[in-house]
Amino acid sequence: MRVLHTSDWHLGRSFHRESLIGAQAAFVDHLVETVRAESVDVVVVAGDVYDRALPSADAVALCDEALRRLAAAGARTVLISGNHDSPRRLGFGADLIDAAGVHLRTDPARVAEPVVIGEVAFYGIPYLEPEVVRGPWELAERTHTAAIGHAMGRIRADLAARGGRSVVLAHAFVTGGESSDSERDISVGGVAHVPLAAFAGVDYVALGHLHGRQRMSESVRYSGSPIAYSFSEAHQVKGSWLVELPPAGQVTAGFVPAPVPRPVGRLRGRLADLLAGPEWARYEDHWLHVTLTDPERPKGAMERLRRRFPHTLGLAFDPEGGSPVAPRPPRLAGRPEIEVALDFVRAVRGEPADEAERALLREAVEACRAQETLV
Repeated sequence: MRVLHTSDWHLGRSFHRESLIGAQAAFVDHLVETVRAESVDVVVVAGDVYDRALPSADAVALCDEALRRLAAAGARTVLISGNHDSPRRLGFGADLIDAAGVHLRTDPARVAEPVVIGEVAFYGIPYLEPEVVRGPWELAERTHTAAIGHAMGRIRADLAARGGRSVVLAHAFVTGGESSDSERDISVGGVAHVPLAAFAGVDYVALGHLHGRQRMSESVRYSGSPIAYSFSEAHQVKGSWLVELPPAGQVTAGFVPAPVPRPVGRLRGRLADLLAGPEWARYEDHWLHVTLTDPERPKGAMERLRRRFPHTLGLAFDPEGGSPVAPRPPRLAGRPEIEVALDFVRAVRGEPADEAERALLREAVEACRAQETLV
């Protein structure tokens, strides 16, 4: 059996206010093409199908299209809910949809009820909020380890009676995994990690939650997200694991890279050097986060950067030689708002506002005062 392991689609997510729905649609195209080209039997999605519990209409439409096209390509699909999904909304109509070859597993109570495809049992462990399952499962601890441990104990008991090969889908942070800036914190009392040993006893574990592809062991892997969702993921190769699950013997997996709609990158240096240097030409089509190291904050930095790098989305300042010692802030109480604003500009940039900027600040202050009189 051939299984394509993917996760963390985050349909509907934006990247620094840039819509990613087109890039996510391109990934769906790639996914369907891979299923056909590689004769994939089952696609597994290890959580975070959507980016939020109430997804946008465009996100729902794209998910619907993806599932319909995967079914038409001849693959069964097994999905679990992640910490970004609403289990009830994502799992709506799960029993009815089963008949179409799309298997939604979002209910913790059903972790030991596998989807059996051929000779392989697929068990879905949706994201388990420890406080939610602690009571029903009578857990001694309010931790992710306790929740996953209990779920895996039930799965192993069912598998012992059933026999055959097994795949577990889980959405969790396994100890030793490398995180990125785009993942939502799931720590409980400072403890978010689950030990790798918790997943012993099954043939393959398809993990979701961490956005970089990672091999925790030969049989326990993260596929990562299909698209970079933060600048901390600039170095990551995105895609899915193509898993070979023979009737007996070693499970193997190869990585299938996904298309890159627009690369992301980070630049650092003085503004004039970045604007003139030919070595930066390859970044002109990237989504960029730029850190400027000029001794003083340049005027109009973002506008000037975007003339060469039109997809610059983030800007930071880190003056060479370290940040200068900030002057003691002046007294604020009783001072005119315009003076406070002008002092802020001087403190941040290291030089006073020019006449045009002073006029703009005065206009802003007056507009705020006028608005306050209407409230």
